[in-house]
Amino acid sequence: MKPFAANLSTTAAAMLAGAVIATVISVAVPTLTPQAAAAQAAPGAPGAQGAAPAAPPVPCGPQGQLPATLSKNVDGKSRCFEVRIYTIDASRVGTGNFRGGINELHQRFREKEVAIFKRLGAEILGVWQQMDNPNTLVWMLAYRDRAHRDEVWAKFGADPEWTALRAKYPVPVNANTFFMSAADYSPMK
Repeated sequence: MKPFAANLSTTAAAMLAGAVIATVISVAVPTLTPQAAAAQAAPGAPGAQGAAPAAPPVPCGPQGQLPATLSKNVDGKSRCFEVRIYTIDASRVGTGNFRGGINELHQRFREKEVAIFKRLGAEILGVWQQMDNPNTLVWMLAYRDRAHRDEVWAKFGADPEWTALRAKYPVPVNANTFFMSAADYSPMK
């Protein structure tokens, strides 16, 4: 049995993550075009396209790794947090090899996608079903820093288990991605 403080910490972290997700969803910009999503994706990440020039990575992580314009309120031990919002692209379901919808996306996560990310070193803080848009899955990950995030995604894109899982559950999604660093007063770092 976990000590009371550990249970309280876990509960507080889950509540904070939920509040962050609710805030991000409430201010989320319209779904990115495939080209914009590819520009945000790390090399090797699903949706990345080799033809477009890579945009500089959005920074996240500890204060010391951020530009001065972004670091003032960030904790020196912050991890890099990533919120990913996947909305089913209904216009592509049933075209090409795309067969799946939101239920298949959840099954893909349930079956192996979360486990693959854990194996590669990412911490999955939570996965949610958005209630006001039932075709949307939201998840939040944490990494040591931005370089670790890019390393995890490069390994994920080349992972044979991911390739097989994607083939088994071909679900067309539009992705919105947000990167965050913890404020110096945040209980979750």
